[in-house]
Amino acid sequence: MDVRGIETPLLAWSGDCLVIGLFENGVELTGDLAELDQKLAGTLTELIAEAEFKGKEGSSAVARVGSGSSIRKVAVVGLGQANALSLDTLRRAVAVAVRLAKKERCKTLGLSLPVYQDAAATAQTLTEGIELTLHQDTRFKSDNEDKGSKLEQIDLLGVGDQTEAITRARQICLGVILARELVSAPANIVTPLTMADTAEAIAREYGLELEILEKEDCEKRGMGAFLGVAQASDLPPKFIHLTYKPAGTARKKVAIIGKGLTFDSGGLNIKGAGSGIEMMKTDMGGAAATLGAAKAIGLLKPDVEVHFISAVTENMISGRAMHPGDILTASNGKTIEVNNTDAEGRLTLADALVFTEQLGVDAIVDLATLTGACVVALGDDIAGLWTADDNLANQITAAAAAAGEKIWRMPMEDKYFEGLKSVVADMKNTGPRAGGAITAALFLKQFVKETPWAHLDIAGPVWTDKENGYNNPGGTGYPVRTLVNWVLS
Repeated sequence: MDVRGIETPLLAWSGDCLVIGLFENGVELTGDLAELDQKLAGTLTELIAEAEFKGKEGSSAVARVGSGSSIRKVAVVGLGQANALSLDTLRRAVAVAVRLAKKERCKTLGLSLPVYQDAAATAQTLTEGIELTLHQDTRFKSDNEDKGSKLEQIDLLGVGDQTEAITRARQICLGVILARELVSAPANIVTPLTMADTAEAIAREYGLELEILEKEDCEKRGMGAFLGVAQASDLPPKFIHLTYKPAGTARKKVAIIGKGLTFDSGGLNIKGAGSGIEMMKTDMGGAAATLGAAKAIGLLKPDVEVHFISAVTENMISGRAMHPGDILTASNGKTIEVNNTDAEGRLTLADALVFTEQLGVDAIVDLATLTGACVVALGDDIAGLWTADDNLANQITAAAAAAGEKIWRMPMEDKYFEGLKSVVADMKNTGPRAGGAITAALFLKQFVKETPWAHLDIAGPVWTDKENGYNNPGGTGYPVRTLVNWVLS
């Protein structure tokens, strides 16, 4: 499918379906729209009246144009209030338009939507919305053929030639789609070995450096927390370290760490009925996004050195499993009493954080499907952000806003660490139920000494059960676009 930015006037475009974005309480046709309506023998006016179209965000209506017109169908999509327009409004509007065009069996689509910020940003945003809406993961369905008419060409009207912006959007979306497909695949398909294979493919194709620490290498580095989680699985753990280095001098050096539990049974504190154990294939959502970001960065080739790290394993049950009450020693020498084997992600991240800080980076962001407590606090659409560094918090918040990926900064309440204190070790791996997402962040904080660091709890937005904007049911690829924006900032 071809996406192109063109200067063709609204009145001159021809094709299967022309989609026009209209603001709420601003659906009166003036200027070019009035002239277009006249050209279409009043079809637009009739459509708006008959559909009682008010311009509400997410709404749409379509009508067939009379014979003799160069346009077969015309449609309107709602943009909501004009003063609330954002890049994500445009992404969501184009998702509505694309789904409508597919339903109407259109091959060519013209999009007339407002320019926000500038033409390049608008073209990139619209292309992201198009690519992510059209991506359907049907790999595991026996009948996965798309029997509908396929869109062949989408024209972005009024933005001019934006080849570079469109290409950039498609490169970023390739990373998002990789993350989506890793998260959506079951645990018998995506394992620590296949995650390592994926990292190897990215390194080979895009020129990144790759280091994979095997179990013996992790033992030499004293990664007792990570290995404690891994010891019950029949599959070997893989500690993945991908590095992108620019051709010239890097203007900064950053790291992204993703939690990589390809399946989480809960260990001996096994997840019971109603726990969502069947969805624990998504517990590597952080690592999936890390690899997705690595792919996108490998394609974009910015002037930034980026390290992508994940301690990948399963949390299983066997005679080798760690017991509740066991004491593990992390690679920085801190001891951890395991009072709940189902709080395993923070144990793998502990050693990953120690490893990463030793690289001497300027900033670290870790992302993890870490706690149900964060989902209780923020719901399914919003990730929690914890950091003591205001500058880093502002960078990530701005990156997320540009991506349309929702993040809310949460308190780093040091007093709550009291709940993690252990009688027999330096700390426990879980605290009281109240404030569980905060104590999880405080646990991770013990493994970073001086480097600016932020923690993202993405347990909610990494998956959706239903069509949601430009996300289809399954893995969402959250927060690849935020991470890319942060690296590029």
